[in-house]
Amino acid sequence: MTAACTWQIWGLDASLTVTDPRRLSDARVIVEKILDDVDRACSRFRPDAELYGKSIRRGRPTRISPALRTLVDAALDAARASDGAVDPTVGQALVSLGYDRDLAAVLADPAQADRGDGMPRIRIRPADHTLIRRHGDTLAVPEGITLDLGATAKAVAADLAADVIADEIGCGVMVSLGGDIAARGETPTGGWQVTVDDGPGEPRTQIALQGDCAVATSSTLHRRWRHRGTSMHHIIDPATGLPAEVRWRTVTVVARRCVDANTVSTACIVKGDAGADWVAATGLPARLIAADRSVIGCNGWPAPDQLAA
Repeated sequence: MTAACTWQIWGLDASLTVTDPRRLSDARVIVEKILDDVDRACSRFRPDAELYGKSIRRGRPTRISPALRTLVDAALDAARASDGAVDPTVGQALVSLGYDRDLAAVLADPAQADRGDGMPRIRIRPADHTLIRRHGDTLAVPEGITLDLGATAKAVAADLAADVIADEIGCGVMVSLGGDIAARGETPTGGWQVTVDDGPGEPRTQIALQGDCAVATSSTLHRRWRHRGTSMHHIIDPATGLPAEVRWRTVTVVARRCVDANTVSTACIVKGDAGADWVAATGLPARLIAADRSVIGCNGWPAPDQLAA
């Protein structure tokens, strides 16, 4: 028997499922505490976020909290693992493209959507994560570089929440944060049933997760806005400072850790035509939806006649 609850966080759907219904409320307290810690550490949309304090913004080596260390290290690991395709130094590019507030506020600003020719007025230098210095409990970010940990922070939060619940409560758990899903502990009979669906009219499938594992989906279909008359999406190509070309509509990857799955799915979108071969080389099961809605499965992703019941 399982119990579940759902809510909204950061403009996304969140859900929590546990194998011990008596502990659902306790598990939710843990998830919400971790999400609050992540938000306080690195949200671009709150003025008191630790990552955007004066000392860091001025380029000074700054002592940071364990929570922020975990998040920054995960972002830098993702940059290295993806050969720079997932790079946390794209923050200024996102700002220049109009994503300078919570997305709901951006979407509510018709003036930003309609004026201009679609190109940012500020020339953005290519992102380069190697400029960031992390040593011991300190972080140094060169002045003028804005970090954005959005590409990895949500997946890290899902992993952390699932880890803590499984360790402290002792039941099986699945945490889902806007498509980033982590499962730990006891697995329900038949596995954790996960529907992979990116909206009406999009290819839909269902898989069963077993044991400690995770799944992440990256998409160019959501978190979109208009800026200077041009449609934008949030997955930035670090080499150009612009939204990645839409060779892939969505990419879903299964891995041991959600942050690893998310790194691969996001990097695939950024890498474009080269993404399919790169994902195949990782050995991780994946499903890629191309711009023409054709479906590519690799590394053991189940065929339609093998889907979970």
